[in-house]
Amino acid sequence: MTRPKPLDRADPAAEAVRPLTYYHATANAHKARARLQGEHQADVCVIGGGFTGLSAAYELANRGFRVILLEAASIGWGASGRNGGQICTGFSSGMARIAAQLGREDAQRCFRIAEEGKVMIASNIAEHGIACDLQWGYLHVAPKPSAMDDLKEMQEEFDAYGYGGTELIDRDALMARLQTSAYHGALREARAGHFHPLNYCLGMADACEESGVAIFEDSRALAVEDGARPKVMTAQGSVSAKFVVAAGSAYLGGLIPAIRRKIMPVGSFVIATEPLPDDVASNLIRDDEAVADTNFVLDYFRMTADRRLLFGGRCAYSGFIPNNVEPWMRPRLRRIFPQLADVKIDYGWGGFIDITMNRIPDIGRVQDTIYYAQGFSGQGVVVGTVCGRLLAEAIAGQANRFDLLARIRHTPFPGGVARTPLLVLAMMWYRLRDAIS
Repeated sequence: MTRPKPLDRADPAAEAVRPLTYYHATANAHKARARLQGEHQADVCVIGGGFTGLSAAYELANRGFRVILLEAASIGWGASGRNGGQICTGFSSGMARIAAQLGREDAQRCFRIAEEGKVMIASNIAEHGIACDLQWGYLHVAPKPSAMDDLKEMQEEFDAYGYGGTELIDRDALMARLQTSAYHGALREARAGHFHPLNYCLGMADACEESGVAIFEDSRALAVEDGARPKVMTAQGSVSAKFVVAAGSAYLGGLIPAIRRKIMPVGSFVIATEPLPDDVASNLIRDDEAVADTNFVLDYFRMTADRRLLFGGRCAYSGFIPNNVEPWMRPRLRRIFPQLADVKIDYGWGGFIDITMNRIPDIGRVQDTIYYAQGFSGQGVVVGTVCGRLLAEAIAGQANRFDLLARIRHTPFPGGVARTPLLVLAMMWYRLRDAIS
């Protein structure tokens, strides 16, 4: 197989040559926003127009702060507007690692914080009339018999943290819900689900502006001067503020060196099929639920509102995204749904998520004026949203919940020339474990 030509990572300049995503092709009508020019003043400068940045800006503006939000490309251009659209529960790490650091009682508080993110999303959609195809229902599927034990442990952990109502489903019952024989059972949640993430971001950008936030697109932050009144520089302007919120995650690059080594950009790929006939689509995923398997390098999929199968997975730890992801993803799609072996793929794209070493979000301060949240490890839809609120609370002087998550210790990824090769070797081990365990 000829390997597709890669694109440089996290570079807004590559937007013109990146394949069109399904989300951008089906985005709600929205305006283009001006580029930052000249010198500006604000209470808070937010860097990043994704889930976390928009959430922080919205919450801050509604607390009376003057907020300027800078987006390097366009709203939702990064991971927030090109992910699988899955609304997940809890943290990617599970709760045991959090409890080991914070204790059981504070781990319970962390779980409640994560659940609050779902409430925020549903509330924002309802309050602002955001058309983003919200749908509830989620299946964690077992790709091998031993994974059913993992799902039982997941259910027990959910129960222990007060998240009841989940259901273990055996293989036969699952095959009535999913038209595939690839899985051995599932854990079903009624209170997780999926949506169109870019349309949610676009709706939240409008809500931010209605609350007084000034949003500038095509305004990449090139440097941040720290100090008592930090200053953010772009190519044609600057923002001087009392506080800065760094919410660009993997797309920040080396903008703030103090936090860079705590995360690693990881590429994930997504394809969307042509629209499927109604009878095919309704049988493929009977109840229109989101689906993800239990592997470390997982597959995830769902139906879109226009009856396409949106299928994601695989991982690129080398720092590059292939220009054509279909050759990478079609074999995985065919393995799960052989009946779609010849289906036309209308869209294929990739993007970067950021992971931490322990898969727990990294939230904190640089000095006293620069706040950040990053490292959502694949669950940025919900956790990134609620972390935006925590950032706003802390800046407003109510830092209890922010400080709770900021207590979690994070081991930096190795630096220097060994950084990427070591991670690639580690991921090869996890892929092998997925295959043989």
